Amino acid sequence: MKQRLISALATVAVAATLVAPMSALAQGTSPYDTARTKVQTVGQTAGIGTGTDENTLLNMIGNIINVVLGFLGVILLVYILYAGFLWMTAGGDSKKVETATTMIRNAIIGLVIIVAAYAISTFVLSKLVQATTGSA
Repeated sequence: MKQRLISALATVAVAATLVAPMSALAQGTSPYDTARTKVQTVGQTAGIGTGTDENTLLNMIGNIINVVLGFLGVILLVYILYAGFLWMTAGGDSKKVETATTMIRNAIIGLVIIVAAYAISTFVLSKLVQATTGSA
């Protein structure tokens, strides 16, 4: 019974963290779009790239962030799969099951931290854009 409750809570937590970013960006204009135009202007002024070039400042920053978040997602997936494998092959050994549940719990906490960092960065970026442009 306890294991079913833990797995149900884990499923709800993962589903909620996957849906939360989509609902945050469903409001219309993304703060990232507004920031993209501002960063491209700064990049063009600094001579880093033109607005149509692939080497603009925004593209470089965006690529770095995408690689880091993608890498973290892959690590998280492998960690959860490994923990699930340990749980499934525990064969009734309570120590192995406890280790696997701890790993899954830690992976979910890590996922929550990553999503929270994304939400905080979105909020801070939108406020910075509002402060510098004076618009919403």
